[in-house]
Amino acid sequence: MDPLIRTAEPRDIEACSELLTELFSLEKEFAADTQKQRRGLEMILERPESGRVFVAELDGSIAGMLILLSTVSTVLGQKVALLEDMVVDPRFRRRGIGSALLDHALETAAREDVGRITLLTDGDNLAAHALYRSKGFLRSSMAVFRKLAPLPC
Repeated sequence: MDPLIRTAEPRDIEACSELLTELFSLEKEFAADTQKQRRGLEMILERPESGRVFVAELDGSIAGMLILLSTVSTVLGQKVALLEDMVVDPRFRRRGIGSALLDHALETAAREDVGRITLLTDGDNLAAHALYRSKGFLRSSMAVFRKLAPLPC
């Protein structure tokens, strides 16, 4: 059975928060904080122009999620997106759910005339790298820098 891929609704926040806890337990740079994850999801759902949370529903459960955030590129002179927080529940892995979520996000981006999608993944997550390459993503030579709050120098 193929998953139903749809835009998340407020009723999905709890399941998405649980998926984010799973994701952040695997990522080296982040730690889960359920309240922060819920607040972030609520912010996106309340402001659809900022982006979308897509969920994969299978057998009545939220089996995976992916976030596509909107921004603008001055180099392209058009809308671009950041792909964030793609995760599949371990109970549902190896069923094509990640691929289906990614295909849905790419189709949505194409319909909305998004000029580029950028994503970050752990350097040693070879399975994710293979999936992204299979969907046409190329590794960038750009380096990632971060500054966490408080932001003033």
